[in-house]
Amino acid sequence: MTSPKVTLCGCALERPDHICAFFDSREQQYEVLAPYYQEGLDQGEQVVTIVDRGEEGDHRARMMAHGIAVDDAIGAGQLKIFSSEETYTVGNRFAAQRMYDTLQGALAEAHRSGRRVRTSGVMDWSLRGYPGTEELMEYEARVNVLVPIYQCTLLCVYDLAELNGRVVMDVLRTHPYVIDRGEILKNPYYRPPVDMLESLLMPESGSRAQAELQ
Repeated sequence: MTSPKVTLCGCALERPDHICAFFDSREQQYEVLAPYYQEGLDQGEQVVTIVDRGEEGDHRARMMAHGIAVDDAIGAGQLKIFSSEETYTVGNRFAAQRMYDTLQGALAEAHRSGRRVRTSGVMDWSLRGYPGTEELMEYEARVNVLVPIYQCTLLCVYDLAELNGRVVMDVLRTHPYVIDRGEILKNPYYRPPVDMLESLLMPESGSRAQAELQ
C-alpha cells in the first residue's frame, strides 16, 4: 500500500500517527474532524468513530451538516459509529488489555480487507470515574505500537474545559501530535511507549533513577 494522506487543521502529517485533540466546543471539534473523516472516506479508508451513546444522533447530524454522506458510507462499510459503552466501558468499566485487543482486532480485520483505518474517540467517559480508568494512560501508550504496524491514524478527543493540568500532561505524554486551538503540532512532551509504560507499570524504577541523580 502507498502511504495515505492524513490532513488535520490544514496540515498534512508526515505519516499516520496517534493524536490527542483538545477542543472547547462541539462546533470547533467538527470543523477539524469532518474534513479528516471525509478525506479518509475519499481514500477508501475505514473511518471508525466512537461517541457516547446519547451523542450518536448529534454526531450523525453534525457530520451530515458538513457534507458527509453518512448513510451511504455506513452502507458501504466505510464508516462505523460505535458507542463508548460498547467499546471503552463495556460492563461499566474500562480495561486497557480488553480495549487494546478490541482495537487491534478491528485494525487487523480492516487490513485483511485491504483498508487502512482512521479513528476518532471522544474521551468524555474517562472523567466519570469508571473502574479501571486508571489504566487509560497505559492503553494510550500501548496503542502507539499499533500505528506503524497498521499505518492507522488514531485520534483521541478531549474536552479541554473538563481536564485538570495533571490529566492534560498525562495525555500529552502518550500522543506524538497534539491539536489545540485549531492547530496541530508535534508534541514536545511525548514519551515513547517503552519509557511511558515503564514509568506507569514500574513507578519504583523512576523513583530509583531520581534518587541516583541526587
